[in-house]
Amino acid sequence: MNTALTPHLFWITSRAAGFAALVLASLAVSLGLLMSTKLLKGRTTDLRAAHDTLALATIVAIVVHGVSLLGDSFLHPSILDISIPFVSGYKTIWTTLGIVGGWGLIALGLSYYARRWVGAVRWRKLHRFTALAWLLGLVHALGEGTDAGQLWFLAMLALVAIPALALLATRMARSGTAPTVPPAPQPQMSKTRPSGPTLTTGVVPIVTSRPQN
Repeated sequence: MNTALTPHLFWITSRAAGFAALVLASLAVSLGLLMSTKLLKGRTTDLRAAHDTLALATIVAIVVHGVSLLGDSFLHPSILDISIPFVSGYKTIWTTLGIVGGWGLIALGLSYYARRWVGAVRWRKLHRFTALAWLLGLVHALGEGTDAGQLWFLAMLALVAIPALALLATRMARSGTAPTVPPAPQPQMSKTRPSGPTLTTGVVPIVTSRPQN
């Protein structure tokens, strides 16, 4: 029996799970941005259910991506290497970006189930950082991924990442547009000329009585 794949089984599993996590996270971010920008109306319930499913699937794929590396015979990473930033000696910067992005996606994805305690307004503000965690994962994949230079990898990544980036740009453009504030109404000056000397207050002239002789 040919067992050539055995020494690399954990490495291949980690690569596959990492790619799956990136695709799933991109789709989840796209659906979240579609709901926040309200580009699709009348489908909120369906979109939310799909978004939650993709978010949970992303978390599972991230965990498999990291844990599988523990069995890799080439890297021999420790639990600290795959979970703590700047600990791993293998492509430290790219690995750190992946760790921070992975923890961010996990924490923000699970925070949905803690909205009751966090508060809806505070949770929405925190959830906006999901896009940043996703971007860190994207940079990690392009900088450290074994398949990053392959045409098929870039093509598949572009299919899911470009729409997410476009929606993110749209969301940022909308949130950065300040509403137009109408000018404050100016006080109306009396058109009737007063019969005596006046004291100017800057708003309405005050009529004074003529001095008595």
